[in-house]
Amino acid sequence: MVAHSFFTTIAVGFEVVGVSVMAIGFVVALAIALRTWVRTKSGVTAFRTLREAFGGVILLGLEVLVAADLVRTVTSTPSLNDAIVLALIVLIRTVLSFSLQIEIEGVAPWRRALVTGPQVLGKAVRRAGDATGETTGGAAG
Repeated sequence: MVAHSFFTTIAVGFEVVGVSVMAIGFVVALAIALRTWVRTKSGVTAFRTLREAFGGVILLGLEVLVAADLVRTVTSTPSLNDAIVLALIVLIRTVLSFSLQIEIEGVAPWRRALVTGPQVLGKAVRRAGDATGETTGGAAG
């Protein structure tokens, strides 16, 4: 019984940390966006910065909350109902995380190599050309 209350306290701690990460992270993301707006005088850039920063914060908070759900479920009396509830919670949070990741990066993970691969290759070719003193003839990147 002592172990159960200990792990319940751990799960509650994870929940508090997850919610705190999102609340404090929002304030920090807002501060970063305001700083960007003051420096660049561009609302579009500031908004993009806010979305990216807060999206990352939400992803981190969701991961911590999933950990809380896992601790709570693993330490509770096992039942099929608890397992189904955990599976649904993890599924919903995973879909949210996945959607946020795509929104932040602008590309699905399986397409990331197709988008960034040519850019990385182009930069490497330009660096190699610069190192040897050659020009690349206007390679795009």
